[in-house]
Amino acid sequence: MANLYVRAVPSTDLNRNTEWFTYPGVWTIYMLILFFSWVAVLAVIGCSSGMAWTIVHLAHFIVTYHFFHWKKGTPFADDQGIYNRLTWWEQMDSGKQLTRNRKFLTVVPVVLWSDVSINGLCLVLRD
Repeated sequence: MANLYVRAVPSTDLNRNTEWFTYPGVWTIYMLILFFSWVAVLAVIGCSSGMAWTIVHLAHFIVTYHFFHWKKGTPFADDQGIYNRLTWWEQMDSGKQLTRNRKFLTVVPVVLWSDVSINGLCLVLRD
């Protein structure tokens, strides 16, 4: 009989603050949140596609900078303060560099910036 279930590798990261990012499907949900944020900006503000991507890109920058690179520690008390001096980015993947998650989170803003730049360039060339 075929195995219908996905076999997930147990997380080696014991930090509850960052282990959620290792779950399957998180990257897809992250991209969907960005896409639906763009749709919401288009619907609420009624601006052009390029302007909506610019607003989403700036909002993404503000949120990720604050939560990934500024706030330190964890919201959980059971870690007994061992992460109090580390940002979320430093806590992710137990501090290992060049992991798949870090690469993904580095590429997303670059792709957003590229999209904003291309849409902006198209608007300038069209006018």
